[in-house]
Amino acid sequence: MLQVLKRRHAAMMMADAEPDSPETRPAHPTIGLALGSGVARGWAQIGILRVLEREGIRPKVIAGTSVGAVVGGNWVAGTLDQLEIFARRLTRRSVFGLMDLSFTGSGLVGGRRLRDMLDEALRDRTIEHLPTRFAAVTTEYGTGHEVWLTRGHLATAIRASYAIPGIFEPVKVAGRWLIDGALVNPIPVSTARAMGADLVIAVNLNADQIGRSTVIADHVAEPHNTEPASAGTGLLQPVRGVAQAMSQYFSGKTAMPDGAPSIAAVMVDAINITQDRIARSRLAGDPPDVTIAPRLGRIGLFEFHRADEAIAIGAEAAEKMLPEIREAFAVLSERR
Repeated sequence: MLQVLKRRHAAMMMADAEPDSPETRPAHPTIGLALGSGVARGWAQIGILRVLEREGIRPKVIAGTSVGAVVGGNWVAGTLDQLEIFARRLTRRSVFGLMDLSFTGSGLVGGRRLRDMLDEALRDRTIEHLPTRFAAVTTEYGTGHEVWLTRGHLATAIRASYAIPGIFEPVKVAGRWLIDGALVNPIPVSTARAMGADLVIAVNLNADQIGRSTVIADHVAEPHNTEPASAGTGLLQPVRGVAQAMSQYFSGKTAMPDGAPSIAAVMVDAINITQDRIARSRLAGDPPDVTIAPRLGRIGLFEFHRADEAIAIGAEAAEKMLPEIREAFAVLSERR
């Protein structure tokens, strides 16, 4: 068996070492788009795609994480128009109406309404039959494996990619329980490259984090004598407390009467911090050729009702980066 593996490895190395012939090498570099996570800020990626479309810049590879998989999956399926209409019509009340809060299961949001909407829009489309190469990045529960869904049911792959831990229920795919891909690869540049992209354009939705990720090296731990308010009794009381906090969060209330952050606010900010730290590390190790970084810091992670604003900010950010995209494309074209 070892000898067989060695022969296979040698064959692969020889194949990689052979130069492309003029007949097989594409005339232009393959453009890949790495669409990042960012929850409601992800609507900005609709504006970015609109600008790229207008300029005739059509990626042949799309790798999406979380909301990036939602936007990217709808783009490759040809249903971005419907997604944009849906996003622009959202209000704070309608967003909360989509969140079917649950006291049981593996997440506070059952996700049935969102699942039904995705299934209706994307129907039975499969990833391998899409006109553009596509991957939804997810994380396997228990092992932490980074899983790229490149085949199978498109809507299921998208749901698995945005299954935020504790909020949306995990999705079982081919025997694996999958959760939000932002836990391992918030901006999937590496995925786009592995899928054949020569020029990778990354979208970082959490770049507007000036002053974060610093170290406070000397801080005083003062005693805190305030007794916590009674949460009530009963096995379901803590779950109801979190569900109530989530409903308050979607209503715009993020703090408790004493000024402490609500449970929902803590959960959301933890997601934000985690994505930012992991993205910084991943991008440093595998930087994209061009980064589009819309300034979305003033839009909350769950403010889905601000789609008009987010889309406009995304379009503006893409406009600014067009010269860099064209320059990178020209440089790579000359090398072919």
